[in-house]
Amino acid sequence: MRSIWNGAISFGLVGIPVKLINATESHSVSFRQIHTEDGGRIRYRKVCELEDREVGQDEIGRAYEDADGSMIPITDEDLAQLPVPTARTIEIVAFVPRERVDPLQMGSAYYLAASGAPAAKPYTLLREALGRSNRVAVAKFALRGRERLGMLRVVGDAIVMHGLLWPDEVRAPEVVAPDAGVTVRDQELDLADALMATLGEIDLDDLHDEYREALEEVIAAKAAGEAPPQTHEAAPSGKVLDLMAALENSVRAARGSRGGEASGPAEEAEVRTLPQRGAASRWTPKETGGKKSTSAAEQKPAAEQKTAAGQKPAARKTTGKTTTAKKTAGKSTAAKNTDRKKTDAKKSTGRSAQPAKRSAAKTAAPKATGAGRSTAKKTASRKHSA
Repeated sequence: MRSIWNGAISFGLVGIPVKLINATESHSVSFRQIHTEDGGRIRYRKVCELEDREVGQDEIGRAYEDADGSMIPITDEDLAQLPVPTARTIEIVAFVPRERVDPLQMGSAYYLAASGAPAAKPYTLLREALGRSNRVAVAKFALRGRERLGMLRVVGDAIVMHGLLWPDEVRAPEVVAPDAGVTVRDQELDLADALMATLGEIDLDDLHDEYREALEEVIAAKAAGEAPPQTHEAAPSGKVLDLMAALENSVRAARGSRGGEASGPAEEAEVRTLPQRGAASRWTPKETGGKKSTSAAEQKPAAEQKTAAGQKPAARKTTGKTTTAKKTAGKSTAAKNTDRKKTDAKKSTGRSAQPAKRSAAKTAAPKATGAGRSTAKKTASRKHSA
């Protein structure tokens, strides 16, 4: 790998000669501008305005444009002689915890390689000191005509420097934050937690640039004179009409893509009752896979529903039993009508209540006589025993 800067790390009074090497590379597909009518290349030519002719790269320098439009030339020698210690030095100014550095400030990453054998020992010393302290080094350095801020940390057996923006170069987030009046319900947070647990973790090495791969397929197909592949997928519209429904559908889709396996403690939670569109609904991540039931009232047993309606659960009978009961009730009504007819017939015969009383007395008399005989027998047996 080619170095883009040579200098030294200033670690107190210790100097470590290093080379700066880009730690990242771009795999983006680059395009050229062409004339659409004939396919000719469109190029940018660097033309001197005073001479009206194209000039080469070796004739081009840099200058600062003053307020009146005049140009003040700045040479490489001028930049190399700047009265700052960071012109060729990465000057470590502090060691701070990693969380003190805002990721918004982080920019390009560079490997710091030890330059020559004498740099191996101090380089290893700084690397081991950074690793044992669990801290990062904040440094200042000059690159491409300006002083920059950097952060040094350990990656494997190497030291990596991240270019940092100056604090005043980071815009305040208040300009993009939503209104403070927006509130989020606990049910929505529960669903968001379930979605996060379902998606779970992933090995970043498994991620790849699908857009670049699809673009390369299109280029290869057109180069071979074939029609490019058409694989369009519906993209989300960006409009959230029902946040609860969108979260539930997302959980179901994520679980389906992962084979329905539980991915975290949130999926092992108990049943959560989640209101949706003003109706009470129940959502069970584990048992029902995020499906909703119709309502809380429909989930009650049938006996409880009838009891709530004023009917006893025991009164439930089949249709056949109900029909039999109706027939039996009909027979009872007919028997009652027959008794009424007999009573009316007795009254119409002119029989009085007096013979009925006499017959009742005759019926009771034998009972009384039998009772007296029994008492007499008991008395006689007692006397005989005596």
